[in-house]
Amino acid sequence: MSISREENTNILTGAEVSALWLQYLGDSMAICVYKYFLNIVEDKEIKAILEFALQLAESHVMKITEFLKSANFQVPIGFTENDVNVNAPRLFSDQFLLFYSYIMTIHGLTAYSLAVTNSERQDIQNYFFECTASSKELFQKIVQMAKKQPKYTNVPSIPSPQRAKFIESTGFIDNLIGEKRPLNSSEISTLFFNSKKTGFVKSLSLAFSQVAEQEDVRNFMLKNVKLAGKDTESFDAILQEDYLPIPEKWDAEITDSTVSPFSDKLIMFHGGFLVNAALTYYGASIGSSLRSDIIVNYSKVFTHAMEAGISYYKIMVKYAWLEKQPEAIDRKSLIRGSEK
Repeated sequence: MSISREENTNILTGAEVSALWLQYLGDSMAICVYKYFLNIVEDKEIKAILEFALQLAESHVMKITEFLKSANFQVPIGFTENDVNVNAPRLFSDQFLLFYSYIMTIHGLTAYSLAVTNSERQDIQNYFFECTASSKELFQKIVQMAKKQPKYTNVPSIPSPQRAKFIESTGFIDNLIGEKRPLNSSEISTLFFNSKKTGFVKSLSLAFSQVAEQEDVRNFMLKNVKLAGKDTESFDAILQEDYLPIPEKWDAEITDSTVSPFSDKLIMFHGGFLVNAALTYYGASIGSSLRSDIIVNYSKVFTHAMEAGISYYKIMVKYAWLEKQPEAIDRKSLIRGSEK
C-alpha cells in the first residue's frame, strides 16, 4: 500500500530531495570557504559581509539536515573541517573575496527560485523563500559595498528610444558575416554578465591551479584557465565592437601563494559547480540572442563547458569524491534477482 503525502507530511519528492541535497553540498563547501576567507580578510566592512554569508550557510546546513533526517534520508558527507586549512597564507585579495561572494550569491538566488517552483511541501517552499529573502539581503550588501571598490564596473547603458519600433525583416538575425546591427539590450546584458562570470572562473581556476596537489586536478584547472580565458575574450570582443565597456579582470587579485587552503576534493567540486552553472547560463543566453554570430559564439563556449564537465566527472569518480544522490528503485535489478 502506498503512503500519500497527506498521511505522512515528512515524505519528500525527488525534486525536493535534489534541491536540498545539492544545497547541502554547496553550503557545506561555503562554510569551509568563508571560514578561510574570514581568517585572511583585512577590510572590516567586507569582513562583516563574509560573516553574514557564513552565518547563512551554517543555518542552511542545519535546516537541511532536519528535513532529510525527518524523511529518513541519509545526510550527505559534503565538506568538513578536513577540507579546509584556515591557516593557509593569503591566496586572494579582499576585493576578490567580495567579488567571489557576489558571483556565488547570484548562483544561490537562481537555485532558490527554481527550488521553490519545484517543491510541493509548503514548509520546503517557505524554507527556500526564506533563503531567497536572506540572500537578497546579502546580495544588496555586496553590491552596495562593491560600488565603493575601484574595480567596480557598471553594466553598459544604452540610450532611451523616442518611440516604439518594430523589426521589419529577418535580416535582424542574419549577421554571421558582413555588417552587424548594434547589440540589443538583452544581448548586452548577457554578454556582460557571462564575461564577468567566466572571467571569475578563469581567475579562481588560476588560484586553484597554483595550490592543487594532484597533477590531474592541477591540469584540469589550467585547462579551465585557458578555455575560460578564450571565452571571456570572445564576449569582450563582441561588446567592444559596439564601443561598450567590458568587466574588470581579476587575475591580479590572486597572490603567489602555493599553499592550498582547501582539499583537492573541494577544489574540484567547486570547479565542477561553476562549469555546470555556466552551461545553464550559456543555454539561456542563446535563447535571448538574435544575432547569429552571437549564437554561434555561445555554441562554442557551451562546447568548452561540456568538455570541462566530462573531465570533471572523470576526476571526481577516479578519486571517489562524487557522492551519489538518492535514486529511484532499481526495478531492473529486482526483476533480474527474482528470475534466479
